[in-house]
Amino acid sequence: MTSYPVFVLKRFGQFLLVVFLGISATFFITHMTPIDPVEESIGTIQQMGQSDPRAVELMRQSLRELYGLEGSIWQQYLHFWGRLATGDLGPSLSAFPTPVSAIIARALPWTIGLMTVSVILTFILGNAIGALAGYCRKSAVLKAVSLVFIAMQPIPYYILAFVLIILFGYVWPILPINGGYEMNTNLNLSVTLVLDILRHSILPALSLILVGTGGWLIGMRALVSNIITEDYVVFAELGGVPKRKILRSYIARNAMVPQFTGLAMSLGAVFNGTVITEIVFGYPGIGNLLISAVHAGDYSLVLGLSALSIVGVAAAVFIIDILGPLIDPRIKVE
Repeated sequence: MTSYPVFVLKRFGQFLLVVFLGISATFFITHMTPIDPVEESIGTIQQMGQSDPRAVELMRQSLRELYGLEGSIWQQYLHFWGRLATGDLGPSLSAFPTPVSAIIARALPWTIGLMTVSVILTFILGNAIGALAGYCRKSAVLKAVSLVFIAMQPIPYYILAFVLIILFGYVWPILPINGGYEMNTNLNLSVTLVLDILRHSILPALSLILVGTGGWLIGMRALVSNIITEDYVVFAELGGVPKRKILRSYIARNAMVPQFTGLAMSLGAVFNGTVITEIVFGYPGIGNLLISAVHAGDYSLVLGLSALSIVGVAAAVFIIDILGPLIDPRIKVE
């Protein structure tokens, strides 16, 4: 394992490069939009009766300085990295003077909760059904269940979300279809609030789980189909080892290693799906916040959300990547 520290350093360098390139690309893309937040603010103020040209120009200069939009695009870029290095994301342009960090802090727990639950349940459900379907290949029930999940796998998240809204919001109205909790709900921590939040998260989580399970099922079934032909599995069956133990200890354990590695590669797609799902269901997470910031031309909030997303996904991939050689000795680190 003498080369393992070198492997970790290389992966960490790749992590930093991905973060730098991703945030830089987001900065330049947001500054290419036709929406000027300063002019939007001035337009709103002028509608309220302020029309003195000198006062408007003075206000324009003050807002550009406050928002960090003075100078050339490169000067703004360097100024942005200087603030980001100190953890200062600046004030929100659309909710001035509220700091971007405070706005993100209110929405982030909703997205983390929805994404974490969906990823865990999807991973467990898909791999469990895939392992059983690969080992018990003659089971009609497993074939039918597999077919249903595989058929839903290529459906876009938002299409399935709309189907669930129609089914459980109108045809069979038993679940809430919008928001994270009921209007006028007391937000003090209580059993009632927790149950209300859980009810509102069922449909968003269900749309992510139904679409994501098929991919894990296909991968796990293919891995198990190959592993069951290995000599150690054949000898175990001939030796009278119980099938449950063969599936759990001989097959599933070995098949899980590449699936665990694939989990890192899927986090970006899962995050994108979570953002889209939040928009469809009006869920109060990062997705809704991001689309509102884009429509308002809020550079600071878009950059803050993008930077957080890039760092979070890249960090998760980095952690899973460096844990791979520790879990599976077959992975080479040279």
